[in-house]
Amino acid sequence: MAEKQLLTDLASSAVGGRVVYANDQLFADRRNLIRPEPSAHEVHTFGPDGKIYDGWETRRRRDAGHDYAIVRLGLPGVVQSVVIDTAHFKGNYPPFASIEATASEGHPVAQDLPESAWTTILPKVELKGHTANVFEVTSEHRWTHVRLSIYPDGGVARLRVQGLPVADPRQLTGTIDLAALENGGAVVGVSDMFYSSAAKLILPGNPLTTEGGWENARRRDDGNDYVVFALAGAASLRRAVIDTSHFLGNAPGELRLLGSVPGSQDWLELLPRQPVRPDSVHRLRVARDVVDQVRMDVYPDGGMSRVRLLGELTPAALELRTLEYLSRLPGGHLEELLLAVPELSSAEADSLRSSRSSLTAVPAALRNYLLD
Repeated sequence: MAEKQLLTDLASSAVGGRVVYANDQLFADRRNLIRPEPSAHEVHTFGPDGKIYDGWETRRRRDAGHDYAIVRLGLPGVVQSVVIDTAHFKGNYPPFASIEATASEGHPVAQDLPESAWTTILPKVELKGHTANVFEVTSEHRWTHVRLSIYPDGGVARLRVQGLPVADPRQLTGTIDLAALENGGAVVGVSDMFYSSAAKLILPGNPLTTEGGWENARRRDDGNDYVVFALAGAASLRRAVIDTSHFLGNAPGELRLLGSVPGSQDWLELLPRQPVRPDSVHRLRVARDVVDQVRMDVYPDGGMSRVRLLGELTPAALELRTLEYLSRLPGGHLEELLLAVPELSSAEADSLRSSRSSLTAVPAALRNYLLD
């Protein structure tokens, strides 16, 4: 499969997303909006308030207002598309919707933010009922919250906010999981995802069943399956954690790890081919080479729950990740950050405001604040 980073649902509760506010949820709970599984439907299920839906549903409005829900993204990042899924809502879906976004330090009370804090990333669009309504988004900023507005009321089964995570560099110092999605790792190549996506290998947390991990089809040839991980940056690896929990009769028989040398076509052996046990957490020492990608070969096939690749980013890689973070901050979030660093000179602050995308080095005062 071609090497291309898979988009992530930044809002999903599976990666820590939360619906922190909704102005109304009389008929169906707001938390359903970001559940990772598809919306389910049972024909004859009624509660004291009416038909029970697996989604978010508000009461019928009798005024000129509209309803909305605010989601704190589990993985702040750059949004590339959204899915406003009205599955099973046929006579009670909202005819229109829009999405705004904001970004901030910490965990603000988002429903109390002024309107000026929100930026429209999806203007008011028409929706269809019982449909996964997909819309492209053109925004280069790193957002921490989104607000779904529906006009005037109704029900939405799921909200998917598809994009690329952008890690806060404060999370990237010391020994970290270099493959983790939350730290900027990504799956960029995979041989087979017949049963479930390889992107699940680098999600936060631990799955409860095999459905939460990666599983390929059974091989009937002489080949083997593999996954390629792009690390958070060029880094020195220390350990690998290969977790086959819940995979009892369908774990790989063996595995091997290779590392890509930055700036070359060379692959180094980080871990020689060795046996893998079912339903086990393997903590393995690997060669201490500087690499920026890791290829995991499994023999001949099989699934696992999680892969963790532990080590430290090189100073140059950490600097690059910090510059990327700064270049993605929307204006309001940048101002919060600048105010938190009084040692930053006014000239440096002005330079950050005007030319963040062309910066070649992080000002020393800001580096000390973010990385020390």
